Amino acid sequence: MATQYTGQQHHHAPKSGAAGNVFSIIAMVLGVIGFLFLPIVFALGGLVMAIIAKTVRHERLATIAIVVSVIGLVGGMLLGYLVNT
Repeated sequence: MATQYTGQQHHHAPKSGAAGNVFSIIAMVLGVIGFLFLPIVFALGGLVMAIIAKTVRHERLATIAIVVSVIGLVGGMLLGYLVNT
């Protein structure tokens, strides 16, 4: 029995919610962790992930993740400086 092609294509719905913002959410978590522990490692890693989320994956929360990561990086360095002086 032959299958007839009808020309219809099935398009999947775009991902929405948290499933489409995985890199951004991880970047925000790293930014917050970087505020308290090793900002050069965690917040900088979060910033890199946020930039990837913005440029490559076009995630909606990427801009917020960039801001959180930058605040974690700068704030974590300032906090480390204040604690060690």
